[in-house]
Amino acid sequence: QYPPPQGQYVPVPPGAPQPAAQNWMVRPTGVAGCPPGLEYLTQVDQILVHQVVELLEAFTGWETANRYVLKNSVGQQVYYAAEESDMCARQMCAARRGFTMHIVDNMQNEVIKVERDFKYCGGCNCCATCDACQMTITVEAPPGQVIGYVRQDCSFLAPKFNVLDASENVVMYIEGPSCMFCPQFCEQRFEVCTPEGQSLGAITKQFSGLVQEMYTKADNFGVTFPMDLAVGVKATLLGAVFLIDFMFFEQPANNNQ
Repeated sequence: QYPPPQGQYVPVPPGAPQPAAQNWMVRPTGVAGCPPGLEYLTQVDQILVHQVVELLEAFTGWETANRYVLKNSVGQQVYYAAEESDMCARQMCAARRGFTMHIVDNMQNEVIKVERDFKYCGGCNCCATCDACQMTITVEAPPGQVIGYVRQDCSFLAPKFNVLDASENVVMYIEGPSCMFCPQFCEQRFEVCTPEGQSLGAITKQFSGLVQEMYTKADNFGVTFPMDLAVGVKATLLGAVFLIDFMFFEQPANNNQ
């Protein structure tokens, strides 16, 4: 049903090799009907997303491509994610930039791809009434096969996002906190709910320590969802983490500049 992963990735930014993985999660076998590389997600109900601290960015303010390590609840690495984006866009557009996030497994095969286009007027909750002003990500697994979208919805206080399947039907929504005063020093919880309003989990931005929060933009997130949730929806929620990170926690003000 699904083609095999497309060869070896990986355009990791120059001078930024992938950190050595000391403890990888063993890939489950015999999972029928699962996109290749997403078998890991059938065995977890929580993923921890740790952004790698970029020293060049911390000391100079030069915006570098983001990198993340994704782990399960016992600390085993499940995936590694690396941003691909234009260098000029990173400096000029900052958190509004378009990007492609390549997510690879422990064999360095790209198993999930997350894409966001640059939108000049995107980001404002109240203005997210049309495509030109809605921040949206597309999630593919395997790369080339769309499995879902996360699209910003119009709201007046709490940020809201619709989680869509490949046919753009709403399968759940994400609602953030109404107030994010000093977001770098407080835990911020984005509820994941069914269309009927039942809470199924959350995306939580966690406090990373005083020094890291004040002088870097490297953030830590946790994603929780039911164990039996469809793997395609789990992968789409992982994509939502990157959208939320860029929209709310990558701003220059968050690193004390």
